[in-house]
Amino acid sequence: MQRKEETAGAEDIVIVGAGIAGLATALGLHRKGVRSLVLESSPALRSSGFAFTTWKNAFRALDALGVGDRIRNQHLQAQALHVISSSTGKTVQEMDLTVKGKRGPHEVRCVRRDLLLEALAEDLPPDTIRYSSKIVSIEEDGSVKLLQLADGSVLRAKVEGVLIGCDGINSVAAKWLGLAKPSSSGRSAVRGLAHYPDGHGFQPNFLQFVGQYGFRFGMMPCNENDMYWFFTWSPSGNDKPGGADESAAAMKQFVLSKFRGSNMPAEALAVIERSDVLASPLRFRSPLSLVAANISKSTVCVAGDALHPMTPDLGQGGCSALEDGVTLARCLGEAILGGGGAENQKRIEAGLRKYAGIRRWRSVELIATAYVLGFVQQSRNAVLSFLRDRFLSGVLARRLLKMADYDCGTL
Repeated sequence: MQRKEETAGAEDIVIVGAGIAGLATALGLHRKGVRSLVLESSPALRSSGFAFTTWKNAFRALDALGVGDRIRNQHLQAQALHVISSSTGKTVQEMDLTVKGKRGPHEVRCVRRDLLLEALAEDLPPDTIRYSSKIVSIEEDGSVKLLQLADGSVLRAKVEGVLIGCDGINSVAAKWLGLAKPSSSGRSAVRGLAHYPDGHGFQPNFLQFVGQYGFRFGMMPCNENDMYWFFTWSPSGNDKPGGADESAAAMKQFVLSKFRGSNMPAEALAVIERSDVLASPLRFRSPLSLVAANISKSTVCVAGDALHPMTPDLGQGGCSALEDGVTLARCLGEAILGGGGAENQKRIEAGLRKYAGIRRWRSVELIATAYVLGFVQQSRNAVLSFLRDRFLSGVLARRLLKMADYDCGTL
C-alpha cells in the first residue's frame, strides 16, 4: 500500500507531543508571532498524573506565557510544608512555603494537569494541535526529514523545518538524537486524586510522610474540592500492584496495606479510599549522560520528559518542562524573527544550541538532586533514617525551595 505523504513548509515548526512542554513551547512561539504545528498521539488532551506541585519557578514561566493568573485563580496557594514521621506520627520539620527567596516570595500550588493543559491550549490558534498523530520514527532523505506516523502517513519537513520532541520519556526524537535510554530508579509510584463535591476541609498545606517503612507519601489540596496525593516505594518480589492494568480498587488496597503498623492519620487514609488512582515505575535519565549529549542537532531538539525524565522527589518535572518551553520559544523565536535568506538555517541551529546550553546544566542538577532526595527520604537504613528524622529533614526541605528559586526569563 502506498503511504500518504504531506509536505510541511520550510518555515514550519513541528512539535511532537501536546503535554506541558509541547504546549508551553507552542504558546511561547505564538506569543512571539511564530506559528507551529503540534502533533499529539491521543485523540484529546491527556492529563495522566492528575496534578503536580507547581513551584515559584513554574509560575514565572506561566506568567511569561500569559496564563499565570488564570492558574492561580483555580488553585489554592500552599502555606506550609509539614514533614511527618510515618513511624511516630510526629512532625519532624515545618517550613513556610511563602518565605521570601532571592527572587521574591515563594509560591507553591498543586495544579491539576487538565486545567493547565486547557489553559495553554485555549490561547493557541485553531488547528495548532493535530490529534491522533503519533510519530513512530524519524528518517532523513537528502534535504528533508520524514516523520513516519502510526497511521502509515508521512510528514515531510524540509531541512530548515524545526522538529521539537516533547514526546515524553519514550521519545522518538530523543532516540534519534542518541540520548541515553532512561534507567529504572528501582522505585514505583501510585498517584491519586480525590474529589469532594462539598469541600474537603483540609488546610492549604503540603504534607509529607517519611520513615522506616521504606515509602514516601504526600498529599496536598489543589482547590477546595480536590485533594492530590502520591505514594512512592521500592518494590521487591511480589511487593507491587499487578501493573498498569491493575484495578483502581486493588491499587488503593495495596497502598493502604503499606500503612499497617504506621501512624498515618485516618483522614489521610480516607482520601486514598475515595480516589481515582494510577501506578507507574519511576525512571530517570542519567544526569552524567546529559553532560556531553546532543540535546539539539541540526534543527532537532527535545524538551520536557524527552530531555530530563526524573524522579518526582523535587516536584520539578512539570515545572522544568515549563522552563524548557519558555526558554526554547525565546531562543528559537529570536532566531526565526532575525530574518530569512541563506543564513536562516544557521540562525535556527544556533538558537537551538543556545537553548541546549541553557537547559543542559539545569537538567543535570534537577535530575541528580531529585534522585538523591528520593534515596535519602525513602531509605530503610536505620542510621540514615535516624539522621533524616532528626537532622536532615530541614536540609532536604530547604533544598526544595532552593531548586525552585530559579528564573527562566521572559519571552
